[in-house]
This record gives sequence, C-alpha cells and structure tokens, in this order.
Amino acid sequence: MYRFLLTPRWWGINVFAVLAIPFCIFMGSWQLSRFEDRVDSHQQQEDRSARAKAAAARPLAGLLPVDQVTSGRQASARGHYDPGHQLLVPGRTLKGAHGDRQGFYVLNLLRTDGGKALPVVRGWLPGDAGAKADTAKVPAPPKGEVTVTGALQASENQGTDGVQAGGGLPRGQLGMISAASLVNIVPYEVYDGWITLTEVQAPLRAVPPAAAEGSGLDLKAFQNLGYTGEWFVFAGFVVFMWFRLFRREAEAARDAALGILPEG
Repeated sequence: MYRFLLTPRWWGINVFAVLAIPFCIFMGSWQLSRFEDRVDSHQQQEDRSARAKAAAARPLAGLLPVDQVTSGRQASARGHYDPGHQLLVPGRTLKGAHGDRQGFYVLNLLRTDGGKALPVVRGWLPGDAGAKADTAKVPAPPKGEVTVTGALQASENQGTDGVQAGGGLPRGQLGMISAASLVNIVPYEVYDGWITLTEVQAPLRAVPPAAAEGSGLDLKAFQNLGYTGEWFVFAGFVVFMWFRLFRREAEAARDAALGILPEG
C-alpha cells in the first residue's frame, strides 16, 4: 500500500522534510540563544550600573573608548565651560513619579586640559526648547575651572531614543549628542562620548544614564524571541503537511486497491 513512498515525487517530499525540520529547529534554537544572550547581557549591565553608582569616579582618559563595560561608569574631567556654545537637545523624555514628561537637555562643552572638549549634559528641564519662557529657566554654567563628575555615555546614533537626526533644528539646538553632530558646530575637537552630571544646578534635573547599546531588553531582543517561535512553528508545519500528504496518498492507494476510483 505504501509503495508510493518510493516514487520520485515522494523522494523529493521526504528529502525536503528531512532537511527542513532540522534546519528550522536549528534556526529556532539559534534565535533563542540570541535572546538568552541579551537577557544575560542586560543582567550584567544592570550589575555593572549598580557597581558604577557606588564606585569612585575615574579620570575620563582611563575609560575611553566607551563600550559596554565603561558605559555608565562615573567619570571625572577638569576644564572650563565654553559659554559661547551652550546647546539645547529638544524632545527628550524624563520618567517621573507621575509618568513621562517631555522636555529638553541642557548641554555644554567642557574644554579640558587635554585640548579636546567633552559634551556635558548638565541636566533636563520640562517644556519646549524653542519657547523663551522655558529656556529662560536654564541656569548659566559655572565660570572658571571646574571638575565635573557624571556617568559616561557613548555617542548617540540614529537609533537612539529621542534623537532627531533629520536636521532642520533652530540655531542653538542639537538633535543628536555625538562628536559627528558637533564637528560643524564647534571649532575644536570633541571626545567621542559624553557624560550626564550626577549633581545638577536647580532647577535642572539629573538625566539618568542609559544602558549601553545592545545590552538591554529592547525591541530587537523580543524580535529574537518572536523569531524563535516562528521557526519552531515552521518545523511543526512541515511535519503536519508531511502527515497530511501521506494520509491522503495512503487513502487513495487503499481505495485503488479496493477498486474504488474517484469520480470523473
């Protein structure tokens, strides 16, 4: 009855099933391992962030370049603020006890003793970076030589939350905090990284450091989990279709053996 399994058509079906099922299982397992790696990386980053908050600040030079290990570490730098290049970073959200609030970062460039400038986010204010009533609340940066301490952050990119990479912002505003976006604004070199101050001037509010890119449970992590389910579903679908075709072919062979022919 099952001699149809030896036909060229069923050889092709069987070879496809034998290859497709392990491939789908392998791909599903690989996507699951990617998700587990992101979960482990997220936990490690949280542990590093907790230790970084309690650890003493280290000189900026010893923490560069910024990576998943140094991101969030307390860094210190000495220099003087450039009063002619204060920038507002609009469209930034800060989480609070009563929900998220929209506002803007206040960013100043610290001319360090090494010659390069360090972007320093001095804090966050609620409101619109284009409204004079809101920007009038921004306190002036300290004068003279200062030592700043804050959490080290990697330069932002187009995928960072809140970034406005399309341009078209008014003078004095910055859409993305990065050395690349500052190169045409200031006449000196800028560090590839920035810090957010731990202690800020009133009425500014401190901006909490963000997790290093690729270390958090972001959308990509849950995409990996979704792909895991899809690949396992594909494997199950191949098995289901093989048994369905097999049963239909077996029933047709049995009917033929009994002399029952399909109508038409």
